[in-house]
Amino acid sequence: QLQLVESGGGLVQPGGSLRLSCTASRYTLEYYAMGWFRQAPGKEREGVSCITSSSVITYYADSVKGRFTASRDDAKNTLYLQMNSLKPGDTAVYFCAARNVEGCPPQIGGTDEYDYWGQGIQVNVSS
Repeated sequence: QLQLVESGGGLVQPGGSLRLSCTASRYTLEYYAMGWFRQAPGKEREGVSCITSSSVITYYADSVKGRFTASRDDAKNTLYLQMNSLKPGDTAVYFCAARNVEGCPPQIGGTDEYDYWGQGIQVNVSS
């Protein structure tokens, strides 16, 4: 079974940047569409981005467009999320997820459209 592990979270001031990584083991990520989700305290898990296999298309939530960039390096079996101009509202646990197909759902889709999940990593944006 595909295993995913996130890294790179932490505390950052508003306006700052962080880069999250999601490294896969046991199987290559090459043929999976990959997503990033986040969950703030008391809120439902929401989709942040989805990137198709071969990076053909990347979708973003409106709340992060222009600030976040998802990318993948299949040679390193790793997915990235570059987060710039961070806001306190970006504070959440961030999860990476994989789909058993190469394409993304319409836009990013819901949590039930992803087959494998990482354990999540905390991102705190605060002064």
